[in-house]
Amino acid sequence: MTTTKSTEGPSPALFFQTVNGHMRTAALKSAIELELFSAIAEGHHTPKALAQRCEGSERGLRMLGDYLTVGGFLTKQGEEYQLTPDSELFLTKTSPAYLGPTLNFMLSSPLVEGFKQLTGAVKKGGTVVGEKGTLAPEHPDWVTFARSMVPLMKGPAEWIASWVKENAPDTRKVLDVAAGHGVFGIEIARTLSEADITAQDWPNVLTVARENAQAAGIGKRFHELPGSAFDVEFEKDYDVILLTNFLHHFDVATCDTFLNKVYGSLKAGGFVITVEFIPNEDRISPAAMAEFCLIMLATTPAGDAYVFSEYDRMFRHAGFGESIMQDIPASNERVIITKK
Repeated sequence: MTTTKSTEGPSPALFFQTVNGHMRTAALKSAIELELFSAIAEGHHTPKALAQRCEGSERGLRMLGDYLTVGGFLTKQGEEYQLTPDSELFLTKTSPAYLGPTLNFMLSSPLVEGFKQLTGAVKKGGTVVGEKGTLAPEHPDWVTFARSMVPLMKGPAEWIASWVKENAPDTRKVLDVAAGHGVFGIEIARTLSEADITAQDWPNVLTVARENAQAAGIGKRFHELPGSAFDVEFEKDYDVILLTNFLHHFDVATCDTFLNKVYGSLKAGGFVITVEFIPNEDRISPAAMAEFCLIMLATTPAGDAYVFSEYDRMFRHAGFGESIMQDIPASNERVIITKK
C-alpha cells in the first residue's frame, strides 16, 4: 500500500500503487464491516482472537491485518496488532469521530459509477452519469450524504459556531443553504441560544436535518425551507448565511447568479460563511483539496474545485467586499468569511 520511489532511476512503483488503489479501498471497507479496528481496541490483538471476535477465519484476519499494517492503519509486534492514533480516533465505533458511516456516501453508486465512466467525463468536460449527475432534483444520494457525513462535518461545524459566537455574537437569524444533515446551522443554534435556523434543501433531505435538530434540542428554533436553492424565495435580513459544500457543484456563471440572490437576503454587516475544498492557486496543492476537482468532473455537469481568487471574484461580482480565507483545523476544507 505504501511505496518508496527509488532515487536510482525510473520505477514502476507509482504505477502499481495507483492501479492497485481499489485494493486499499476494499481492504479498509472490509475492516470496517468486520469491526476489526473496534475489536483491536477491545483487546483482541492476534489473528486467532480477531477471527473469533470478527466471525472470520484466522487466515483471513492475518492477511487483512498484515495488509492494513503495510498501509499504515495498524502496527504489528510479533503476532499482535495495535491501532495507530489515527485508526483509534477515526475507525473505532466507540469514538465520537468514527468515520465508518461515511463509506455509505463516499462509496455510493453515483460516485463509483462516475469514476467508472471517467474517460467519457474527460472527453465531455462533465459527468456522463445522467444529464445532471448527482445534481438531479431530489437525488436520493443526498439523503445518504445527510445520514452518513455528520462525523466528518462535526468538527468544522463546531469551529464555525465558535467563530460566529466570537465575531457575530448578536446573530439571531441564520440561513443554512443546502443544509443536508443540518449540522452547521445546528451547531450555531447550540452555541447561541437566541439564534433561529432556517434549513433549505430538498424535502427528503430535510427529514434528516429535522431529526438531527430535534436530537440536539433546538427543534423549536429550527425551520425548514424545502425546494431548490435557486427557486425558493429567501427571506431578508439574515445575520449569517451558510454556504457549506455547495458552490463547487456549479459553473462560475451559476455561482455568480446565486450569490446575487444571497447578497439581497443578507443584512448589512452580515456574514456569508462558505466551506469548500479550496486548493492553492497552483491547483495542485494541498493534494486532498486539489484532487477534489476530479470528483466534480465525474459527478456534476460543470462543478470544480475553485481557488480562492475565483471565489473572491465571485463575491465581489455580487457586490460584496473583501473575503478572507482560513484553514479549518483537522479538516481537508477551508472557510471563506465574507462580510456585506
